[in-house]
Amino acid sequence: MPDTELILEILHQIENAAKKVILRFQVIDNPNDFTDTATGMEKMDAICMMLIVIGESLKNLDKVTEEKLLSCYPDVDWKKAKGMRDIITHHYAEINSETVFFTCKRKIPVLLETIQRVIKELKI
Repeated sequence: MPDTELILEILHQIENAAKKVILRFQVIDNPNDFTDTATGMEKMDAICMMLIVIGESLKNLDKVTEEKLLSCYPDVDWKKAKGMRDIITHHYAEINSETVFFTCKRKIPVLLETIQRVIKELKI
């Protein structure tokens, strides 16, 4: 496998972005919390930016590992995680709060846990 230092750097970028999503999402109880106030919209914007960071970093990770690392961790649908970046980037006006809410509540915690496991295993 290529440069472990570079891989770990990318993994830490993903970990940090996922932690920010979880932190920002703490005050959101339902999808309408994103859309009913200006503050909610700002939260959604900030979270979406971190989802873009996650998706872009996953794509970079695939490049440097020749798509061999993430496939060893099937708990996350990596294709959808990377695809979320494309949807947000190219179709932001069509993003709905339910999708962002579901992603934050159900997908990001699993992704973070998995990324932390990968980091730990690479450091051994």
